[in-house]
Amino acid sequence: MERFTQTLRIVRPVGWLILGIGLAAMYVATLAQWRELAVIAAACLLLLALAVPFLFGRTNVDVDLRLEPDRVAAGDAVAAGIVVTNIASGRLLPTTLEVPVGSSVHRYGIGSLSPGARHEEAFTIRTEHRGVVRVGPATTRRGDPIGILSRDVVWTPVREVLVRPPMVALDSLGAGLLRDLEGVTTDAISQSDLAFHALREYVPGDDLRHIHWRSSAKVMASTGDASLLVRQYLDTRRSHAAIVVDDLESSWQASEDFESAMSVAASIAVRAVIDEFDVSFVCGPTASTGIDGHLALDAVCRASHGTTGIVAAGRRATQAAPDCSLLFLIGGVGTEFTDLLRAAAAFPPEVRRYAILLDPSGVSRVTETGGLPVLHLAQKEDLGGLLRWSVR
Repeated sequence: MERFTQTLRIVRPVGWLILGIGLAAMYVATLAQWRELAVIAAACLLLLALAVPFLFGRTNVDVDLRLEPDRVAAGDAVAAGIVVTNIASGRLLPTTLEVPVGSSVHRYGIGSLSPGARHEEAFTIRTEHRGVVRVGPATTRRGDPIGILSRDVVWTPVREVLVRPPMVALDSLGAGLLRDLEGVTTDAISQSDLAFHALREYVPGDDLRHIHWRSSAKVMASTGDASLLVRQYLDTRRSHAAIVVDDLESSWQASEDFESAMSVAASIAVRAVIDEFDVSFVCGPTASTGIDGHLALDAVCRASHGTTGIVAAGRRATQAAPDCSLLFLIGGVGTEFTDLLRAAAAFPPEVRRYAILLDPSGVSRVTETGGLPVLHLAQKEDLGGLLRWSVR
C-alpha cells in the first residue's frame, strides 16, 4: 500500500489534469464518435508517455544545508549555502534541487556530476520581522520540463532561522537584590542546600549524611561527651525574572503594538540574563524557562496571537517559575486591568510585580493602582527610563 502511494505521488497536479482531460476526451469521443476529441485524448496520453523517460536515473547524493547564523535580529541577513556531493559510484544525471525558504522556493539546476564531484549554491535570506523562517527540506526533483511526472527525494530536515525583534538597552534589574554565587539567602533553615550555615547537635530524625564526623570527634576528645554534630544550612534561591505577555488579539490595537511588546519582552530577558537571573517567558501556548537566555529569546521569536489570555498565562508562569522573584506582565490598551491584577495575584506576595501597558497614542508614565506599578509605554524606547525610575 505504501509503495502504491509513493507511485501515485510521482504524478504531479499537471499530470493528473492531463490524465483527466485525456480520459474524459476518450470517453466522449467513443460515445459521440468525435474525431477531434480522439486526437486530444491521444495527445494527452502521448504527453504522459513522453514524460516517463525523464524519471530514469539514480540520485545518490549528500546535501549539506548551511545557515550562518541561525539566530539574527530583524533586518539582518543570513548567509545560506547548499553543497551537493555525488556519493554514487556512477555519474549523476542532471537534476533539479528545490529549497523552500519561508513562503518561497529556491530552485537550482544541478548538472551532471562525476563520482565525488560537488555543486555549490549560495543565497541570502532577508529578514524583516520577528518570527521563524523555515528553510528546507532540500529536495531533488527528477522529472520532465513540463512538470507532469517527477520523482522527489528529501535529503535534509527542515531548518529554522529565528528572527529576534529589535531590542532596547536597559540598566540592571537587580537593584536592591543581594545575590551571591549560590543565590539570595533567606532565613529559612534547610536540611540540604548550598549555603552552609553552622553546626548543631544531632537530634533524632536528622539525616546521617550531614553528620560532621571530624568536629564530632574533636568534641568527644575534649569533653568526653558522646555527642554528634550535624551541618545546618540556610535555604537559597536564585533571582528569577518571569515575563508574561497577553496573547489575545483583542488586547492590541494593531499588530505593530504586539511586535513592540515582543521587543519589550526580549529586552527585559536579555537584561535579566546579563544580571545572572533565571528567565521565564510565557505568551499563550509558548513558554520557556531556564538559565539559558537563548531559550527565552527563541520563545519570543515563536510567540503569536492566541486565545489563552494573560490570566491563564500568568498562572502557567507560576508553574514554570515557582521561585520567581521579579514579574513583568505585558499587555496592550485592550488588556483589562482586572486581568492584570488577577495574573499578578497568582504569584506569592514576596514577588516584585510590574505591569507594562503599550499605548502608542498615550504618554509614557508610571502609575500605581491596587499596589501594582504600571508602566505606560508610548514607545518601546522609553522602557529604559521608566524601569530605571520604578525598579530602584
